[in-house]
Amino acid sequence: MDNNHRTPRRVVITGLGVVTSIGTGPAEFLSGLRTGRSGVKPITSFDTAGYAHSNGCEIDDFDPAEWIEHIDPEELGRASQFSVAAARMAVSDSGIDPAELKRRRTLVSVGTTDGESRDLDNLMGVQLDVGPEQLDAHVARRSSAGLLSSSVVRELRLTDVEAVTIPTACAAGNYAIGSGFDAIRAGEVDVALSGGADAVCRKTFTGFYRLGTIAPELSQPFDVNRKGILTGEGAGILFMESLDSALERGARIYAEVLGYGLNCDAHHPVAPDQDSLAACIEVAHRNAGIKPEDIDFISAHGTGTKANDVTEAGAIRQVFAQPPPTVSIKSMLGHTMGAASALASAACALAITEGFIPPTINHQETDPDCGLDPVPNEARPADVRIVQNNALAFAGNNAVLILGRYEAGTGRSGRTGHAADAT
Repeated sequence: MDNNHRTPRRVVITGLGVVTSIGTGPAEFLSGLRTGRSGVKPITSFDTAGYAHSNGCEIDDFDPAEWIEHIDPEELGRASQFSVAAARMAVSDSGIDPAELKRRRTLVSVGTTDGESRDLDNLMGVQLDVGPEQLDAHVARRSSAGLLSSSVVRELRLTDVEAVTIPTACAAGNYAIGSGFDAIRAGEVDVALSGGADAVCRKTFTGFYRLGTIAPELSQPFDVNRKGILTGEGAGILFMESLDSALERGARIYAEVLGYGLNCDAHHPVAPDQDSLAACIEVAHRNAGIKPEDIDFISAHGTGTKANDVTEAGAIRQVFAQPPPTVSIKSMLGHTMGAASALASAACALAITEGFIPPTINHQETDPDCGLDPVPNEARPADVRIVQNNALAFAGNNAVLILGRYEAGTGRSGRTGHAADAT
C-alpha cells in the first residue's frame, strides 16, 4: 500500500526519563511536582562574582557514571550526559527488552538551546580538569551539539536509527517530540526517543542577565511581583511508540500524543507575539481533533518575565472563552531552556496518569493582567484527560503539544489532520 494512504498510527508515551533539580527519574520527579519542591540554590558551575544576584536551578546530585555504561562520561559534555542518562531511564521505564529495541527502527530527536556551550564558556580551562595544551582537543571532542542525540545511539547501541539534534531554542523539546510523533504516526520508525537537554552555562545566564530578566531570588510566573527567570538545567526524554506496539507488548501507557502545532512568526528577536501564539494553539487543537473546552489544564511556558506571562495569558484568553487552570513548572525547575517543554511534557503525562495538576509555587498574588488560575503553591487533585503544553522561543518559534489519556476505541488518530500544519 502507498505510504500516503496508510491509516495514521496512534502514538503513545510508554517511558519517561527525567534529570531535574527537583528529582531524577520518574518517581522522584513526580514526588517533586506533587509537593511543589523548589530546585533553587546559588549557582556554582561558574564564577558569579560581579553579578548582583546569581540563583539558579542546578542539579547537584547527578552522577553520570550511575547512568552511562557504554561511553566514558568524560567524553561527553554535561548536556549530553543528561541526554544519555534520560534516554536510558526512558528505555528502562518503558519495559522494552533492550535486545528488542535494537531490532526496532528508531528515531532519536533531542532539542536544545545551548548544546554544549558550557564547555565553550570555559575555553580558558578554568572549569575543565585539563592542561592548556589539551584544552582545544578536549573541547572539540565534547562541544558538538550533535552529541546530544548521537551519544544516545552509542550508549544504547542502536543500529537502525536516525539521530537529530533540534536547535529551536526554548521550544526545542516540543519540536523534538513532534518529530518523533510524526515519524511513528507515518510508519517511518517504530519507536522514538524524543525530548530536550541543556546545562547551566555562563553565556545564557549572562545574556538573560543583560536583558534584565534574571530574577533576584525566585521564579514567580503569573505573580504580580514576578521579576524574571532563573536558569536551570536537565533533560527530559520520552519513549514513544505506536499504540499497536504498546498493546502487543503489554506496556504501561502514560498518555497518548494527540497532535501538535508549530509556527514561527519572526516578529521580534526576544519578545513573544500574542496573535502568533494564539494561532499556534488553534493549529494544535485542530491537529489533535479537540476543542478548547476539552483541555483540563495548560502547562504554560510561564517564564516569570513581565512580557512573557502577560502575552501568553493574552493568547490563552484569545482562544479560550473560559481558560482552564494554567500552571508553570518553571517555578520549581527554573528555565531549563531546550529541556523545558520536554520536562513539561513528562509532567503532563504524569499528571494524566496520576490525576493531579502540578502547582505554580512561590505564588503570592496573581497579576490581574494575566487573569488566569495558576494553581498556586499546592498541587490539585483532578480528573485529567487532555493537557496542552505551550513552548515559546526567541525569534518567534512556538510549539504547542496536546497529550491525552489513552482510551481504547476512541480512534483519535482518525480525527487528526496533518500533524504539523503551520500558520
